[in-house]
Amino acid sequence: MIATGIVVEYNPFHNGHLFHLNEAKKQTGADVIIAVMSGHFLQRGEPAIVDKWTRTRMALAGGADLVIELPYAFSAAHAPLFAKGAAEILDALHCSSVCFGSEEGAIEPFTNSLELMDTNKTLYEQTIKNAMQEGISYPNALRIAYDEISHNANGPLADLSEPNNILGFHYMRAISEIQSGMKPVTIERTGTHYHDAALPAGSIASATGIRKEIFTGNSAQVEPFMPDASYQLLTGQPQMSWNHFYPLLRYTILREGPERLADIADVTEGIEYSFCRSAREHTAFLGFMQSVKSKRYTWTRIQRMLVHILTGYRKSDRAQITRPSYLRLLGMSATGRTYLRTVKKQLPLPVISRAASHTDHSLLMDIKSTDIYMFGAHRAPGLDYQTPPILM
Repeated sequence: MIATGIVVEYNPFHNGHLFHLNEAKKQTGADVIIAVMSGHFLQRGEPAIVDKWTRTRMALAGGADLVIELPYAFSAAHAPLFAKGAAEILDALHCSSVCFGSEEGAIEPFTNSLELMDTNKTLYEQTIKNAMQEGISYPNALRIAYDEISHNANGPLADLSEPNNILGFHYMRAISEIQSGMKPVTIERTGTHYHDAALPAGSIASATGIRKEIFTGNSAQVEPFMPDASYQLLTGQPQMSWNHFYPLLRYTILREGPERLADIADVTEGIEYSFCRSAREHTAFLGFMQSVKSKRYTWTRIQRMLVHILTGYRKSDRAQITRPSYLRLLGMSATGRTYLRTVKKQLPLPVISRAASHTDHSLLMDIKSTDIYMFGAHRAPGLDYQTPPILM
């Protein structure tokens, strides 16, 4: 059986995701689609709109065959670490290809960009360093450095100012770094831009736009932009945002103080003092974020720090968790079950269906992040121990 891997968040699953999933199967000739999906906290430093089991049901209803959780240590991380964790899981599952959506729509520009950075590594890294010393944020420093070396290109380059292109670039970098034989395949993103907050005239809207409508009380407006099963699953659950977690976050910041916050993953350069000051002053999450946002730190980077504060994920934890050490099965179709049975004895990592008594450090972080998410949703903890894989 031929397996193609995709890396997803499904926050929530919409028509654009359905298009990508169908095209991935069509373009790669895959018998099995394996989705590596983020758990309860996402790459942009946000809580998922609904829990990971609900999103697993969305994925399976949309045509995915296996849904494997991307551990917290990688799902709430910057793009290179996010991509590498996902690539290692897909490689472990014997995927022959990885299919990602992009604004570019072709692999050649990504290949050219990788070669360009490799051949101009010293200049690229020094330009980033110089830009950051001037107080420029890391993503903007990357763009400046990329522009600096782009005149040395031998062909078309990927536009790395686009969010899906950035992740696609890092998937390809990760595939190369882990020396995987997986073939990268990309599908051009259709419909609206990733960050578009307005709903379009067509049938494909961005997840950003869908969430905006939901959080402003217009859930019915998003129904045309989602498969029916996905819409029913979404509206049957409480929809979570940072507002549900800010009281706990604020309490944690004030309790820990700057000295202990400095030990949290990604917290650097004294921003912990700004967090403490803003937590004292602001009773709402938006006001807090607006007060700590600066030229140096993007909104996304700050949110990832805050997720780590919420979960107590420290620099020492990150040092311990350098690569995936298990395959956490969230759900599977009949086809996925057949595939897993076929390859299970050849897998380099153990398949975990329920947390049980496992003591893996990364898995314990997943369990903790689930419990904290459920605290915000006013639901009981311990669901990672109790919930079996979804079968469809």
